[in-house]
Amino acid sequence: MKLKESGEMYLETIYMLKKELGSVRSIDVCERMGYSKPSISRAMTLLRQGGYVEMDSKGFLTLTEMGLEVAERMAERHAILSDFLIRLGVSEGTALDDACKIEHVISEEAFGAIKNAMRKD
Repeated sequence: MKLKESGEMYLETIYMLKKELGSVRSIDVCERMGYSKPSISRAMTLLRQGGYVEMDSKGFLTLTEMGLEVAERMAERHAILSDFLIRLGVSEGTALDDACKIEHVISEEAFGAIKNAMRKD
């Protein structure tokens, strides 16, 4: 299953919530993303079927190895792109919003170049 931008966003959200809360349920994802319960339920079903997420009998979500890989990649992209835009003079709020959009479409080549440039500073 090839992930779309929305799938990457769900995985990144689960990842960030896990770091903040220690454990994550679908309702936490609902509250963070502002989507309806049925929308989150459908997304979690698709992510489970795709092998990105597991849910235990109590409803707690866990990223699989494959899901964690995607989530960590998105989180890294978000952090580096946000920092890059802020250093260019973009306001923090705009930089965070734009980084969230860019992280899903930027090529590996372009991201690698930005990442390398950021390391040099």
